[in-house]
Amino acid sequence: MALNLFKGKTEPQCGYCEHAEIAPDSSVAVCRKMGGIMQLHSKCKKFRYDPLKREPKTPSFSTDFSKDDFAL
Repeated sequence: MALNLFKGKTEPQCGYCEHAEIAPDSSVAVCRKMGGIMQLHSKCKKFRYDPLKREPKTPSFSTDFSKDDFAL
């Protein structure tokens, strides 16, 4: 059983399934269990979450600093 880092809050999607291989253009997945091409946001009953397929969101940092922000 795969470790679910999101405590069951992850919606099943072929893009995150361990049975799917993402195509080079990243628009579809090739599923080994269903034997065909699937959309990344589709799902089936064979879904098994693979946390290594999730891409983390890029953190956004504010660049609006003043001189007082760096004063001790």
